[in-house]
Amino acid sequence: MANIKSSIKDIERSRRRRIRNRAVKSRVRTYIRKFREAAASGDKELALEAYKAAQSQIDRAVSKGVLKPNTGARYKSRLASLL
Repeated sequence: MANIKSSIKDIERSRRRRIRNRAVKSRVRTYIRKFREAAASGDKELALEAYKAAQSQIDRAVSKGVLKPNTGARYKSRLASLL
């Protein structure tokens, strides 16, 4: 454990960010999985709605800095090709 006050604060900040980032990434993966399931079922309307929701979550993660912009673009591109 760090002895310096600023280092202790930095460790705590990193811990909070890690928890938040993990939650956002998990949410993105969940929406991607839901889209893949909807696309596999063959229901176009359901797949389109799931695609929009997944795209929204990916954009949100990119805007928060959890995902890099190119990673978000790659995810969306792959989902769009499935659609």
